This record gives sequence, C-alpha cells and structure tokens, in this order.
Amino acid sequence: MTNTYLDIKKNILEVALGRTNDRIAMIESALETARDSSNDDTKSSAGDKYETSREMIQQDINRYQGQLLEANKDLMQLTNIFSAIGVETDFVKLGSLVKTNLGLYFIATSIGALKINDKNVFVVSAGSPIGQLLLGKKCGDSFLFNRLNQTISELY
Repeated sequence: MTNTYLDIKKNILEVALGRTNDRIAMIESALETARDSSNDDTKSSAGDKYETSREMIQQDINRYQGQLLEANKDLMQLTNIFSAIGVETDFVKLGSLVKTNLGLYFIATSIGALKINDKNVFVVSAGSPIGQLLLGKKCGDSFLFNRLNQTISELY
C-alpha cells in the first residue's frame, strides 16, 4: 500500500472518528436534557395534558437512546478499522479504500463526500446500496451504480 493511500485512509478515519464523537456528545446532551425535562415535569390539573407531555418526552428519550446505540456501534466499527489500517486484502471489505474509474470509495460508516489530500472520497457504509455492491469485489471487477458502469482498478 502506498503511503499516499495509507495517509488518505488515516485522514478519513480521523475525520470519521471526530464526527462520530461529536455526534455522540450531541446525542448525550439531548438525552440529558430530555431526562431533565421528564424529571422536572410536574403533574398539572390537566391530567391528560401531563400524560401526553410525559409520553412525548419518553419517546424522545427512547429515540435518543437508539441513536446513541447506533453512534456507539459506528465508533466501535471505526476503531476496529483503524486498528487494522495497514492490512492488505484482495477483496473489498469493511475498511477498504476502493479506486474505480469514477472515484474513490471508503467502506466504513456513512459520512458522504470528503476532500482528503486533494482527492474526493465517498465514505459509505457497508450497508448502503453502493457499499453492498462493492463488498467482496476484486480488482478488475465491474459494477453498475446509478446507471454508471465502474471498474475497480485498485484496493487499499
């Protein structure tokens, strides 16, 4: 693996880890605020209004807990990818940097397009439509995505 592409992978992972940690902090803050609202909510004379309010707050808490679980899974996945960053492979898998005739793709978590070392890289999850198309493919394999035929020229 050339140093340039190893550097790109490291930079992508640093950005992805930073964004994921930021996302976790925001979710934890929102969850804390929702819990505080639930604890501060006092029963009013309008009982139905109180119950509706408590239920809405509980739904928010449940949603934030689900988001936090997913964000922590992403963080663990990114950490695992980072620990295996220099391992070479003959096929596309989680953590692969894939060069095609139309661009660069990094299989990790869904972040979207990033500009790293003057190169545009699409950071996609393995579960995304393009991620599913790429998984298991090798150099020289072709695939059709959004009516565009792409051929894998290099894997890092």
